[in-house]
Amino acid sequence: MSTLTARATAKLSGKLTGRVAVVTGASKGIGAAIAKALAAEGASVVVNYASSQAGADAVVAAITEVGGKALAAQGDVSKAADAQRVIDAAIAAYGRLDILVNNAGVYEFSALADITEDRFHWMFNVNVLGPLLATQAAAKHLGEGASIINIGSGVTTVLPPESAVYTGTKGALDAITGVLAVELGARKIRVNSINPGMVETEGTLSQGFIGSALETALVAQTPLGRVGQPDDIADVAVFLASDDSRWLTGEKLTAGGGLR
Repeated sequence: MSTLTARATAKLSGKLTGRVAVVTGASKGIGAAIAKALAAEGASVVVNYASSQAGADAVVAAITEVGGKALAAQGDVSKAADAQRVIDAAIAAYGRLDILVNNAGVYEFSALADITEDRFHWMFNVNVLGPLLATQAAAKHLGEGASIINIGSGVTTVLPPESAVYTGTKGALDAITGVLAVELGARKIRVNSINPGMVETEGTLSQGFIGSALETALVAQTPLGRVGQPDDIADVAVFLASDDSRWLTGEKLTAGGGLR
């Protein structure tokens, strides 16, 4: 039995029943796992993708096959019109919005000598401007008790070499999380961040991180002795999306097996 099927069998009338979520960058990896986990707790989910429609459709199919509610919505959230279109898709289909997961992100490690303006702006546009634009579009629809979850990274504490630009984007997102928690707190909208350690995904596999000397070094420093799996992060997202975390805002939850 798949994880989603097992969750759905037990939880389709779960702690997020009646709520609507948008998960950006949800066609694979951590975003896909979060979309499935939110749906398994009863949320109706908009699965955003920038280019991989097939991946997004597969996530939607996995959710709907076990009785959940989901739809795919294309959009590059680093562009204001696209971010607005994704949020509009949620409102048009489900009439409300309660949860926004800013997961869409890109990464690339480069030595200082190899940093270029183009790659700098590419990463900052997706990793920093994207969450801001998606949150801007979503905020007008979010009410009391809504939850915004930013997906940061453990690199902001581990500080791996050759990650200056990527780590800079995630450090900016940490700061944005705190600022928006204060700014939106008067409306009782919570804003928190999950900062994963290394997680085994399609991306970390394709870029050679899994099985590399970097993975070996990080696992050796990790008290729980392994890299993460997407479901490890998805379960934290469910917690932050639900009323179980009603007294948390502005928090940065490091989910890396104890790696610091």
